[in-house]
Amino acid sequence: MSDKRENSVDEKLETKEKDNRSLIPDNQAQDERYVHKVGVPPKQKLYKEIKSAVKETFFPDDPLRSFKDQTKKRKFILGIQAVFPILDWGRTYNLTKFRGDVISGLTIASLCIPQDIGYAKLANLSPEYGLYSSFVPPLIYALMGSSRDIAIGPVAVVSLLLGTLLQEEIDSAMNPKDYLRLAFTATFFAGITQATLGILRLGFLIDFLSHAAIVGFMGGAAITIALQQLKGFLGIKKFTKKTDIISVMQSVFGSMRHGWNWQTIVIATTFLGFLLFAKYMGKKNKRLFWVPAIAPLISVVLSTLLVFITRADKEGVAIVKHIEKGINPPSVKDLFLSGEYLLKGFKIGVVAGMVALTEAVAIGRTFASMKDYQIDGNKEMVAMGVMNVVGSMSSCYVATGSFSRSAVNYMAGCQTAVSNIVMSIVVLLTLAFLTPLFKYTPNAILSAIIISAVINLIDLYAVKLIWKIDKFDFVACMGAFFGVIFFSVEIGLLVAVCISFAKILLQVTRPRTAILGKIPRTTVYRNILQYPEATKVPGILIVRVDSAIYFSNSNYIKERILRWLVDEEEQTKKLYQNKIQFLIVEMSPVTDIDTSGIHALEELNGSLKKREIQKS
Repeated sequence: MSDKRENSVDEKLETKEKDNRSLIPDNQAQDERYVHKVGVPPKQKLYKEIKSAVKETFFPDDPLRSFKDQTKKRKFILGIQAVFPILDWGRTYNLTKFRGDVISGLTIASLCIPQDIGYAKLANLSPEYGLYSSFVPPLIYALMGSSRDIAIGPVAVVSLLLGTLLQEEIDSAMNPKDYLRLAFTATFFAGITQATLGILRLGFLIDFLSHAAIVGFMGGAAITIALQQLKGFLGIKKFTKKTDIISVMQSVFGSMRHGWNWQTIVIATTFLGFLLFAKYMGKKNKRLFWVPAIAPLISVVLSTLLVFITRADKEGVAIVKHIEKGINPPSVKDLFLSGEYLLKGFKIGVVAGMVALTEAVAIGRTFASMKDYQIDGNKEMVAMGVMNVVGSMSSCYVATGSFSRSAVNYMAGCQTAVSNIVMSIVVLLTLAFLTPLFKYTPNAILSAIIISAVINLIDLYAVKLIWKIDKFDFVACMGAFFGVIFFSVEIGLLVAVCISFAKILLQVTRPRTAILGKIPRTTVYRNILQYPEATKVPGILIVRVDSAIYFSNSNYIKERILRWLVDEEEQTKKLYQNKIQFLIVEMSPVTDIDTSGIHALEELNGSLKKREIQKS
């Protein structure tokens, strides 16, 4: 009897449900099937939330994942390989890779030797210090770096920046010994800064310098460097120590009648034309990549022979004269680790280290993407830092990745960082045996080599692209550019950093909002400014918020939505359309909202109630 009663009750419930369903339209019943409620995430303990946030911020790549479920011995080996990647890829190294590395190493060595001598002069240092900086740092990087293509050594921008900042503290002509010591101290702190950023996994800090600002800074630095080379290019003896374009041009034209040397101008112009033609040949035919790579060394050899045979140095052509023979002397005792120059060396080192790091990481990522492999940015920072710390103790100044040499290294078919070792060996042999041969090398040829090298830093295509995509980015680009050429390198860098931070703050505090309209013959709603064919729904205002809602922008978002509402109401009155009755806030792009954001939305809700507008 009880079973029959239960069956009759079930039948009654089923008939009631059927009756209720029959009252609901078919389309509404179908819609209810597909309505999904937002699930409340499970509560986590405070410790786990903090741990998860810290891990995602500082360890997004999960660097310790390879250590999981490994024996202690295996963990130790993996740890050593993490510090010295050469022990990992070295196990699969073979003769084929070695052949490619030798060819590329010899090629970049022929390019780096004349460049290093010129870049040392940019830093107001003797030529041998440029060669020193292409011997020790590349060896350290080959052991610890993760990039296969980057070529290490002095670069033009960092050399100019370092020389400018050092010259402001100590006159290189009046006190060369302390100037050199301060250069080593700055290099030491540049390395400490780079290694610290890598160890603490703060590499994301260099991303705050936008691409547009870097393009402008590099372009301005290239022009400044080229203008500085007019001293050697024109044979001017008395030249301004300032780097701004006005002071340089005044110095150039002020010495035009009696300061220019025509023999020097002929040598510089001839070989600059040769170097530019070699670059043109290399770009036109990729197989001739070695032509622009070896052209600087050929220029040095030919110009040196020309000066030696004609004795043009007696006619006023300035020459390199003496380059110290032998490998790097130790310079640990030369570091300023106390006294008034300690803080100055620290400040200069931090600035130079950050600029060098930005350039190196950008170069490493570029070539890694071209060859489809990954580099660890934090490991790169540690490797750069260690090599500069060791370099500062072995008579080197700040070294980093060189784009021109890295490009040649890539084109020459390098396989691993062994190409840097090959380059270092060639530089070592040059320091040990060949430096006396550079005695009659004219300064004009070094100026021509530097001018031809820095031309590539001016990226007009990138500037045009920045102008088309983002006008604010273009302002950042031009701000950094004009800051460098009209003031100084450090002012240009400061402008680049300030504009980059200003853009971040502007995007955070003033996020984009948009009015959405319906695209004809679809159920899709899009920004009416981007899709002119999209039409507004009569009586309904749809606003999209394209950012997370935080305390810094919550009030702005509330006020902006109300302004949209006022504008739409005024427009509907003018066109005699239906009054706005509904406000829909599309919040799909909103990834996060804090208590200030919730409070702002509550205030918005109150304002809408007073206006008798329904919200959704």
